[in-house]
Amino acid sequence: MPTDTLTLFSQPTAQWFKDTLGRPTKVQEDTWPAIASGHPVLVSAPTGTGKTLSAFLVFIDRLYAMAEEGTLKEELYLIYVSPLKSLAGDIRENLNRPLEGIRQEMERRVGAARQTGYADLAGDVHPAGTTSLDIQVGIRTGDTPQKDRQRMVKHPPHILIITPESLYLMLTSMTGQKVLRTSRAVIIDELHALIDTKRGAHLMLSIARLDRLCGRPLQRIGLSATIEPLGP
Repeated sequence: MPTDTLTLFSQPTAQWFKDTLGRPTKVQEDTWPAIASGHPVLVSAPTGTGKTLSAFLVFIDRLYAMAEEGTLKEELYLIYVSPLKSLAGDIRENLNRPLEGIRQEMERRVGAARQTGYADLAGDVHPAGTTSLDIQVGIRTGDTPQKDRQRMVKHPPHILIITPESLYLMLTSMTGQKVLRTSRAVIIDELHALIDTKRGAHLMLSIARLDRLCGRPLQRIGLSATIEPLGP
């Protein structure tokens, strides 16, 4: 594990984190290398220790790297599942902070590099102020209007926030499968509320179906404030 876990990230992401949040928490220091390795990860830590950002930041950084390279496609990469529909809006708002902050840091660096004549330092890709660095986030719950569901099929988000029931419904439709089949990873929040329940068993079956749909095992990241001990 690196002594400074922020070295796992691109300079814009690391700089945004330092300027906005300072030093990583213990759970973030432990979680980021594990997620970056591509293996399944279970994160158990008290509320307020940065669990959500510990799960999302590696993926956000990779999405922005692809956007900067011009390789980011209009397709789904990451699924976030919450058993609580009421959390969907909160998670989206919490994501806006790093998404907007990192985008602004990237555009600032591009602008500064071009002003000083070092175009190569800007990556020589997308000019500041364009929408090519925008990471799209979508929400799918039972309350999602039909027009938004149809828009999602035509223009899939890069990150999808969804409930277990809505994930199941998407898996049962051809249009839903079309959106889901490009997924790379899934974050499951409030894992303690699903363990040893029929709802949790049903969600695990849905994720197994996702693996089959995508043609590969998705990386799984579980989040909980109460699951312990983590070891045997």
